[in-house]
Amino acid sequence: MRVVVTGGGGFIGQKLTRALLARPEISRLVLFDTAFPPQLPQDARLEVVRGDIADSATVARVVTPDTASLFHLAAVVSGAAEADFDLGYRVNLDGMRLVLENLRRCARPARVVYTSSVAAFGGDLPPVLDDSTIANPQTSYGAQKVIGEYLLADYTRKGFMDGRSLRLPTIIVRPGKPNAAASSFASAIVREPLNGVEYDCPVGPETAVWLLSPRRVVEALLHAHDTPAEAWGVNRVLNLPGITATVAEIVAALGRVAGPKAASRVRYAPDARIQAIVRTWPARFRTPRALAMGFRADPDVETVIRDYIADEGITPA
Repeated sequence: MRVVVTGGGGFIGQKLTRALLARPEISRLVLFDTAFPPQLPQDARLEVVRGDIADSATVARVVTPDTASLFHLAAVVSGAAEADFDLGYRVNLDGMRLVLENLRRCARPARVVYTSSVAAFGGDLPPVLDDSTIANPQTSYGAQKVIGEYLLADYTRKGFMDGRSLRLPTIIVRPGKPNAAASSFASAIVREPLNGVEYDCPVGPETAVWLLSPRRVVEALLHAHDTPAEAWGVNRVLNLPGITATVAEIVAALGRVAGPKAASRVRYAPDARIQAIVRTWPARFRTPRALAMGFRADPDVETVIRDYIADEGITPA
């Protein structure tokens, strides 16, 4: 069984890689990205390809006719896609089209899991969104993700592949340095204080976000892949379960886990550009379909923080 992970060099891609390598039925695991961390798992089944997802020759080399499954994680993140219109569409739309077109050449329809986003929603929204809420993105990133959902659904309808799109909440806590994602603050308000660093949060303490942990995301990606096609029916897009928390509540949870000194390292320095993007994102959902299909949310923010500390081997400063 040959499996491909685009965006395999990223944070979630690397966690997914380790989970996939634990599956003996996988004979080849191909990771595709522009860059990779220095330490990769040592496994003879692992193949690493560096390149541009919008380059047709490279994608053809990665997505070969014997591909059985593909996890499409590669993307230009929200803030960067909004700042560079052409780059966002080149990677998030043109790159996806290349991936899908190459999947059409597979000997058998491949199973495809696509990471979309709650940035699919925006505009005049109800207080709580549910599975019937219509996507109305208010950023280029959100628009690109919704277009990707429609493309995958149509290619699936035509029988070219077996696709499933997951609208991911904001993922915390991400290790490493802040990135260009508008949601980067949600991880930074935990990660930086735990490292003994003060952090200037670009949004106010009242800002609410819909959250999911890395553990639950990897679990959701695998569950989405393993769930039979009949369980999805004709609707191949799913809002994942999560939990709602304000910045103030996340900081308070940090204080309960790591102590008040850690929580005191978060300061507020409003950034109008980030606030304008985040303000379009919904923070409260009902997800009965996902829950009925067996997807799970984290129990609370404190558990998310404790799991991050355990997974990354962190000693709080």
